[in-house]
Amino acid sequence: MKLSFNADNGVKQFLIENQWAFEDELLNEAINVKDKIEEIKLLGNINLLENAHKVVLYVVDNREAEVISFGKQEGIAWAKHNLTLAFKLEWIQAIRTTLWKFLYEYDKLSDKSINSKDFFMMTKETNRLMDEFFKGFFISYSNFKDELLETQRKLVENLSVPIIPISSKESILPLIGKMDELRANTMEEKVLLEIGEKGIQTLIMDLSGIARMDDEAVHLFTKLLDGISMMGCKTILTGIRPDVVKNIVNIDTSFKGKAEVRATLQQALKDYIISDK
Repeated sequence: MKLSFNADNGVKQFLIENQWAFEDELLNEAINVKDKIEEIKLLGNINLLENAHKVVLYVVDNREAEVISFGKQEGIAWAKHNLTLAFKLEWIQAIRTTLWKFLYEYDKLSDKSINSKDFFMMTKETNRLMDEFFKGFFISYSNFKDELLETQRKLVENLSVPIIPISSKESILPLIGKMDELRANTMEEKVLLEIGEKGIQTLIMDLSGIARMDDEAVHLFTKLLDGISMMGCKTILTGIRPDVVKNIVNIDTSFKGKAEVRATLQQALKDYIISDK
């Protein structure tokens, strides 16, 4: 490897003057990432080679704050564009290995041979800063993903309890899918909050789309009906499927006294809404 070298320059300037050689060596180290350079640039507007050069200059210049900040910035960018974490792990390792190769080349070309103590300290500090970069990257990547998942979870929760107002005092809650413990707990929180905030006096809960309710969900649903009643709101249940009724009977519970029941949503609308007009 033919490198440009000026005895009057330090390591940082040596890396700047040999950037092209550093990038070539880096691509040779990162075999799997090499073919993804342009794809990653297109997907996330991330220039891997330029960013790799930036981080090694921060490291050799001992700019710890910039190293950590840049790692966090990179983590968010990779998480935001859903780029593969495995590629980044290989890329960071390749940067570390390539940096050490060039530090070795600099030492070979320099007349100022580094003594063992200084070499040990340089090794320790360089590795520490590279670790700080990776830590900053991984923490911000994980935090971004966790926040995204939490946002999506809350969105799903809200969609799973779609209370639809049909007048100032009456609302419909159509339920679709599986009713399990998690959803029953979510419903309790959302429904009671909506009743209190919107002053709902009649809530029609249509269960025709419920696939099944496990035992714990039935108990929690019964508890919800009690809570709705305590809020001064009347509950009308419609479309209860035979298999749900069977499960309710099997666990020796009942909605009697907690809610009125109608066969269909249409019947409930006719009996409780239209008749009030």
